[in-house]
Amino acid sequence: MVVRVVDPAGRGFLLLDAHPAGCFAVVEQMRAEAVTGADMKANERANGQANGRVDGPVALVIGSSAGYGLAATIAGLARHGIRGVGVGFERPAARRSATAGWYRTIATATMVAETGGDFTFVNGDAFTGATKDAVLGLLEEQFGGLDVLIYSVAAPRRTDPGTGEVHQSVIKPIGAAHTIRNLEFDSDGRPGLLQVTAEPASASETTATVRVMGGDDWALWIDALAGRGLVNQGFRTVALSYIGSSLTDAVYRDGTIGAAKAHVDATAAALTTRLAPWAGRAFTSVNGAAVTQASMAIPGLALYLALVRAELGDRMRTPVQQSVHLWEQLTGDRPFDLDEQGRIRLDRWELDPDVQAAVVRRWKAATPETIGEVADLEWFRTRFRALYGFDVPGVDYSVPVEVDLPWPAG
Repeated sequence: MVVRVVDPAGRGFLLLDAHPAGCFAVVEQMRAEAVTGADMKANERANGQANGRVDGPVALVIGSSAGYGLAATIAGLARHGIRGVGVGFERPAARRSATAGWYRTIATATMVAETGGDFTFVNGDAFTGATKDAVLGLLEEQFGGLDVLIYSVAAPRRTDPGTGEVHQSVIKPIGAAHTIRNLEFDSDGRPGLLQVTAEPASASETTATVRVMGGDDWALWIDALAGRGLVNQGFRTVALSYIGSSLTDAVYRDGTIGAAKAHVDATAAALTTRLAPWAGRAFTSVNGAAVTQASMAIPGLALYLALVRAELGDRMRTPVQQSVHLWEQLTGDRPFDLDEQGRIRLDRWELDPDVQAAVVRRWKAATPETIGEVADLEWFRTRFRALYGFDVPGVDYSVPVEVDLPWPAG
């Protein structure tokens, strides 16, 4: 046993430890929100919406331990009784605690066990053939086929399984350097604004980012499923994506990550053709902005999120709320909300022109003196720290906790 007090030590938007009890509490909050926090008309529907259902569609969630992948997993389990497999890539406790995703997966597995569900969690690099083989073996043995695949992977690097070449992703503009402001907190928690200049990506860096964050691996998963005869009739697959505001375009949608997202969009169209024999469809789902461990790496997004929250308050839709609507569309309980490019849109609340105009005004008004007035700093700081299990109501952080916890058994 390794029992100790866990403190939120770290630098910038990276904390060195995660708090197990806090991570467990976060998952419980998300489960409760999935059950009760969506629109009430959806709650009244009888078609598979009742809490406790455990005979829903067979699903594979790749990236189930963090961010939108975690929200999609919890929403699917809590509202649709999904069965299947979740894949995460997390680190166990050693000198430091385990990663937050390790503890969140344990908590999610506990939720599954308490409801009598049938959902297994695999810890492994989703890019590797070994992980694909292990996951497909579980699906074949336990379920015989797959109804839904959700792909939610953000990674710094990927080894190409065909060539063995290691590709590194970067978050950079394309064509010219770009300077953007971002929110920061000092060691005492005082907020400030930081000017960040991102140099333009080289052609090779852009290509490498597409190889990591584009649709290549998503397509390999679909090919592997089809090759093993595991694609069920009516199969649906969705890769979770983001567009975002014009305020962050230069370093996001018009930058290297945007090039990768465009590749994901093109991959969705190609996969729909590939899935025609099963009457299957592939989509990109454009989610709204959220405080996640992946989004904190995007220059300017922390400031933008705090401004959006100040403008919208509780009208800002959480990852769980968006995931509830995603599952309703994937299961046919709600019509698909598609844009002209065929993408599922879960971000209309964020990109509403009036909302964006108001956020732009706040962005222009933000200075070191006014930041506390135009941005919701307390909300942002609390949400960021909750990514690691800190600042969660009801958790006593002065009490020593066991940090060396095992990955849930299959």
